[in-house]
Formats: sequence, structure tokens, C-alpha cells
Amino acid sequence: MFCMKKLLSTLAIFAAMSAAAFCAAPSSEYPMLKITPVRQKIWDGVPSMQGKSSRLDYYKPIDKTSDAAVIVCPGGSYHHLGMFHEGKDVALWLCSKGISAFVLKYRVSGNGWAHPAMLEDIQRAIQIVRQNAAQYGINPNKIGAAGFSAGGHLVLMAAEFYQQDELKKLGVNAEVSLAPNFIVPVYPVVSMQDDLAHVRSRKSLLRDDLSQERKDMLSLELHADKIKCPVFLIANKDDRTVDYRNSVRMADAMAKAGVDNVFILGEKGDHGFGMGNNAFVHNTKWNDNLLLPWLREIGAAK
Repeated sequence: MFCMKKLLSTLAIFAAMSAAAFCAAPSSEYPMLKITPVRQKIWDGVPSMQGKSSRLDYYKPIDKTSDAAVIVCPGGSYHHLGMFHEGKDVALWLCSKGISAFVLKYRVSGNGWAHPAMLEDIQRAIQIVRQNAAQYGINPNKIGAAGFSAGGHLVLMAAEFYQQDELKKLGVNAEVSLAPNFIVPVYPVVSMQDDLAHVRSRKSLLRDDLSQERKDMLSLELHADKIKCPVFLIANKDDRTVDYRNSVRMADAMAKAGVDNVFILGEKGDHGFGMGNNAFVHNTKWNDNLLLPWLREIGAAK
């Protein structure tokens, strides 16, 4: 984990970058590599899950310099998925740093799904990547997950609920750990509580069962002590979609639980910037200037 002095320095840099985030138009510096993903339906061969369309898009780096891999979970309020700026673009950035990437197209409410379908999908993705680590040329102990908005909630669930083996209920014997080795929640949905919940995400996840028990179960700040891996958490105070206090509450809970984490809170940048072709990404280069040093720190990047 970054030391406090280093983290404070990083926060100061991010604040300065955030203030100027929208002062210039996007440039052509964003690394748009020509990589065609290999697609795999993750439930093929599982009798109880025939016909489910969830898939992994595997992006193999042209110049592979890392033995780590990242499963990318786009956002979309658990209703739909931002497969490009929070999926493909993230995978291409990871590949530009020599890191293998897998974009997860998980089930969402727009197609009639609710919890625990999303958790089943990410657990299955982790199982597939870890069991086939040798084939992909990756270290099975360096499999992370990065998620955006509702996808941030999903990767936090993966880190907190890995001992709740949803695959076993579906007739799948995982035979490997379902825990991610590191996670990157970006402007995440965190809480299902009335004072903070992103209403659309909560509705998509829980449907009409808004009992306090269900809200507590999926309010991830209440289960931070279960996280056993490093966390990189980032959000902006001017987020107009998901109240930034979701991230503050999560960061406070992780600090109390002693979770190895870095929390970066910017002043400006709003929501949904992902790693797409937009001014915030180009002007702050948050992925190069903040995320990449952390990935190097934990041994996931060179």
C-alpha cells in the first residue's frame, strides 16, 4: 500500500488535475490498440445454466510484460452495460501496459436478472480465468477485478462474498479460490441504504424486495472486514449520478477494518468517465498517473 505521504501527494496532484479536467478537448494520445478479443460464453457446459448469454472477452496484450490479469466489469446501474468506455477501452489500456484483460458481460435487470445472477457471473469469470491461468500465461495469484459504477459494486461483492460459493448451488465445483487478488472500484455504487443508495441500481439488484435485511446484505460498507485483498478506490465530489459519499463510507469502513487500500477523492470529474475518449481522461490521465503506479506497487504491472 502507498505510504500516507505518497498518498497525500497523489491526492494533491489529482485535485490539481481535476480542477483543469474540462479545460481542453480530448487529444489523440489515448492508446487505441488493434486487438481483437476472443469471446467465450462462460456458462457453456453447465447444464443448469444453458442459454445464459454471459461472456468473457479476452484481450491479449501485444507486448505482454505482466503475469497479472484483470477482469473488467462495466457499469450501467445493473440495468445495462457500458461495454465500450468502461469495458473495451479499459481492456485496451491494460493491454497497453502489458496486462491481460477480460471484459465480463454479466447479466443485468434489462434482460430480466437480479441478484445473485451478477455475483454468479463474476465468480464464474474468476474461476475460468484462474483455472486456465497456465493457458493464458498468467499467475493465478494475480487475478484482479476492476469495476465502474454498478460494476464497482460487483467487484466489491466479489472481494467480500468469495466464500459464499454461488457456483456450487448451480452444480459447479470451482476447485479454485473465487477471491480476486486485488480490486479497483471506480466511482462505485456501494450502499443500499435509503440515505445513500443509487435508486436505479438498487431497484435493478433487489427488485421489489427492499427489506432492511436485503439492503443490509448488499450494502458493502457493512462487510468491509471480509475484504482480504488490496483495493484502489476513486471517485469525484461532483458526481451527479452516484453520491460520492458511497465511496467515502466505503473508505471509512475499510480503514476501520484495516483493509489495504488507497482512496482517491477528486473535486471535479463527475461520473462515467471510465477510460473513454473524453476530456477528463485525457487531461488527468488518472489511469496512467494514479492507477498504474498502484498496480506497480502491488506487483501487477511493470
